[in-house]
Amino acid sequence: MNIKEVYKLHAEFCKFMGNPKRIEILFLLGDSELCVDDISRKMDINIANVSQHLSVMREKGVVESRRDGVKKYYKISNSKTLEACIIMRDLMIEQIKKKANLVKRM
Repeated sequence: MNIKEVYKLHAEFCKFMGNPKRIEILFLLGDSELCVDDISRKMDINIANVSQHLSVMREKGVVESRRDGVKKYYKISNSKTLEACIIMRDLMIEQIKKKANLVKRM
């Protein structure tokens, strides 16, 4: 795989993570393995919507699942994915604070 292909994969991954619901799911799964019902309840969105996001996330290799009876449980496949999102979130918070300080000075 050459560097151009890596850049393309990186861009595709960033587009996929450009959905706030998927980022929220990722952060919820950072705490523990959860089933669709638990995620739906914590996010206050319907189960079908959660399932759709989880399906995309599983397809991209971000989460993996296991079945326990009738329930399917999800967890993050690689903790580095969450670490990257935490870094980006921290960067956004720093930018917001910086802008707020600029406004205060005016």
